[in-house]
Formats: sequence, C-alpha cells, structure tokens
Amino acid sequence: MSTFEYRDGIIHAEDVPVTELADKYGTPLYVYSRNHFRAQYNSLKDAMADVSPLICYSVKANPNASVVRTFIEEGAGLDIVSGGELYRGLAAGADPSKIVFAGVGKTREEIEYALKQQILFFTVESEPEAIRISECAQKLGVTGRIAFRVNPDVDPKTHEYTTTGKKENKFGMDVARVEKACSVAASLPNLELAGLHMHIGSQILTVEPFAEAVTKVSNFCSRMKTTYPSFKYLDIGGGVGIKYEPGQRPVDLPAFADAVVPPLKKLGLSVVMEPGRFLAGNGGVMVCRVQYVKENEVKKFIISDGAMNDLLRPSLYGSYHEIVAVKECAGSAQADLVGPICESGDFFAQGRELPTVEEGDLLMLKSAGAYGFAMASTYNSRPRPAEVMVDGSQTVLVRERETWEDLVRGEKS
Repeated sequence: MSTFEYRDGIIHAEDVPVTELADKYGTPLYVYSRNHFRAQYNSLKDAMADVSPLICYSVKANPNASVVRTFIEEGAGLDIVSGGELYRGLAAGADPSKIVFAGVGKTREEIEYALKQQILFFTVESEPEAIRISECAQKLGVTGRIAFRVNPDVDPKTHEYTTTGKKENKFGMDVARVEKACSVAASLPNLELAGLHMHIGSQILTVEPFAEAVTKVSNFCSRMKTTYPSFKYLDIGGGVGIKYEPGQRPVDLPAFADAVVPPLKKLGLSVVMEPGRFLAGNGGVMVCRVQYVKENEVKKFIISDGAMNDLLRPSLYGSYHEIVAVKECAGSAQADLVGPICESGDFFAQGRELPTVEEGDLLMLKSAGAYGFAMASTYNSRPRPAEVMVDGSQTVLVRERETWEDLVRGEKS
C-alpha cells in the first residue's frame, strides 16, 4: 500500500489531500497514517508466525498516544526506556504484562514504578543494575524479572550513532560476562532470571547481522535454559531497516524470517521483538511551507517554516529524507532546504535536486514517522508542531500545536 501518493496532482495521506491538512492545522505539521501502522505490524507478525513473537513497539520511535494505541489495539506490547514512556504506555491502554523496560540508566524511582505495575521484565545492562532491581523488589515485597542484555559483537553496518551491538558500545555485556552475571542474579533475593536480550543496532538493511547475532547466542541460551528453569525469553530487539532513499531496498521480511526463525524455533524460548522504525517510520511525514527562495553566487536556498528543532535527523545524523512538492511540479533545481534556526546545521537537504517551488508552496519530508516529532525541541523558542492521524478519509488532531504561552509555562521571572 502506498500511503502518501499523488492523486490529481496533489499528495494524499490515505484519502485526504495534504493541502487540506496543512490549511486546517497549519505548518510545520506531522501527518500519520493509521493504516500504514496496522499493515506494518501485521506484515511482521505474519512473517514471524512460526515463533509467535511478542512484538513490543518501541515507544521511543514515536510516543504519540494515538500511535501507541494503534499498535496496542493490534496486539502489540511495548518496549520502553523510561518511567515517562511507561506512564505514556499505560495511559494509552497497554497491558503491563506485555511491557519490557530497557535502558542503561534506570533510576530507583523508575524501577519501583515499573515493579508496581508488574511489567514483563527489565532489560539489564550490568550487575549493579540487577542488584538495584533486587533491592527495589525487596523493598516492595515483589519479584523483579530480568533479562541481561548481551552484546554479541556483531557489526550491523549501519550509522555509527545507531550501532549498539559491538564491543566498543556502551550497551550490554559480552557472553562470558553475562553468564557470570546470571549466576550472580540467581543468588539475589526477589529476582527472577527471565531470559536474554540483545539489540545490535538500528536501520539495518541486510539479514546477515541478525542471523549472526542469533547464532552467536544460541548455545548460551540453551545452557541457560537448562540451568535456570525461569529462563523463558529471548528478546532479539529491533533494528529492521526501512526505505528512506529512492532505490534503497529495505530488509526483505520473508528472507529475515527464513534466517532467524529456524534457530529460534530450535531454542524453544518465547521470542520478543522490539521494532520501532520498521513499524512507524514510513507511516509519517512532515509538511512545511516555503517562506523564501534565496540565491547567491554559489547556491540556492529554499527556506521553510520547518527547522531542525522539528526534525533533527538530517542535522544530527546527516540522514536522508526524500523531499517532494505537495502539489506536483515538473521542474527541479539543485538547492539546500533549510529552516529559520540560527545554526548552520539547520538543514533538511544540502546540494540536492529539489522541486522548483515558490513562497507559499508546500513541501513534504517522507519517512518522518519515527524519530521525528519524538526528537523535536523548542530550540530558538519555536513551539513544536501539531500531529494529525489519518484513517481513510477521517482525520484527528492527535497533538495540538504548542503555543508561545506553552513555551513559558512553569517558568518564573
């Protein structure tokens, strides 16, 4: 299904012209497709059906309540990395028994909050964290379930900022150390060793790193399953890549399943997955309006009302987002698409062939459903954009545009 496509010369979000959305809700604006989210979830569920995984949507990708609830209604659990994400998930109707809590720096307050909600398990990054969870569980008189995060030292061939499974990364521990950590955890009160977790990186476009990682931990999991009766889960994380650039090939789901399902079935553990970008990335776009077109001796600049505070990925990672005119146009020219922020890094594209547009025209940045609004800020005292969910011909404003008053709320002069 093509979620955002031209019809009669205007891009539609499902059955709604994007021009209508921009006129009604203003710009910059995030637009989401509920049916794209549903389709992505079910395509992954179907591909992995032979191991019936618990698919835990990674809330950090897009924490909007309507997005989160869409996946919950399809049967998803949640992957969270903070107390705030747990609060968001519960408010959206999540079942706590289908929530896993990752992250390297959980506070005591966050741990106690999660224990009280009886989440499925914590992903644990170190022995001190396991000890802390044990102490918090003793204090509350409950049992904390944990899964140590193993670092399988697999290179996912992705951006250095989103690589998480190599020895030099801050995440997890090597297999030998995890084995010792499991022994330590087994002796701690109010703690249950629930399984193993791994996550090798994000936006991975080939199957091989996933297959290598599963193979590397298989023997270890078999030993742990035999040694500890409570060892029931293998959480293989997320990271399945999507298409950002024209001609880019996303991970082929049948090939992915063919590579990882057989060894997972052989292990006989309950499988957990944590996709975020795969589920949400191409189900959202950011729409901005051209303010000025400026040229000098060496370059052409298209200046929009969208900026790096609205969509940070190009400035932070040098990430590519396909940029198209909302009203179809034939011409194009090499230009930079920039925003009004007072930073040289405030750009969405540099030296790229972009549509020929004028003041007042609308541009759309694709693949903004994950790590778009989620990373937005109010830098330069710019209110964050509105978010709209489209479902067929129906639209709902799922987050109001911030106001100048919102910017100073809570401050004292």
